[in-house]
Amino acid sequence: QVQLLESGGDSVQIGGSLRLSCKASGYIDSDNCMGWFRQAPGEEREGVAGIYINSGETYFGDSVLGRFNISQDRAKNTVYLQMNSLKPEDTAKYYCAVDRSCGMVIVAPENVKVWGQGTLVTVVT
Repeated sequence: QVQLLESGGDSVQIGGSLRLSCKASGYIDSDNCMGWFRQAPGEEREGVAGIYINSGETYFGDSVLGRFNISQDRAKNTVYLQMNSLKPEDTAKYYCAVDRSCGMVIVAPENVKVWGQGTLVTVVT
């Protein structure tokens, strides 16, 4: 049974940086994608970034391209989301997920196997 635990959410100033972590427990086949999503109150859940475990190929949502990066430490069973040049519209609860395809962050999370509980990021002046 796979479980995901996000951490690192905080209040941060406009233009600042923050790194989120998602630590996985249980077995995840390496032929999978680890992804980050976010959801603001009253808004639809939005794909942020994804990384294929085996290859390290990365994918980003248009709203964060060039500002965010995703990486992994396979020895620690952890994926990271590095958030830079933060804007007020980045304020949201951020969730980690496992899927067979990184298409979940580009198209829709139709085949997500497990979600984390989320961690809140608030961007302030």
